[in-house]
Amino acid sequence: MPTLKKRSVQLSGHATSIALEPEFWAMLEAMAAAERLSLAGLIGRIDDARQGRPLASACRVAALAFAGRG
Repeated sequence: MPTLKKRSVQLSGHATSIALEPEFWAMLEAMAAAERLSLAGLIGRIDDARQGRPLASACRVAALAFAGRG
């Protein structure tokens, strides 16, 4: 089982930590670059749209959706 990698990001003025598999972090970084956003900006956008889903889960779903576009 892959080890989770934890990162801290600023969301709405406060720090939060997200633990994801390295493969998901890589996909989110690619997604941020493709959309010309910082990683924190991308995660902020995901946070705004997650509709009650846990943030880590919303990040995984967004990464999978981005991967499915290619």
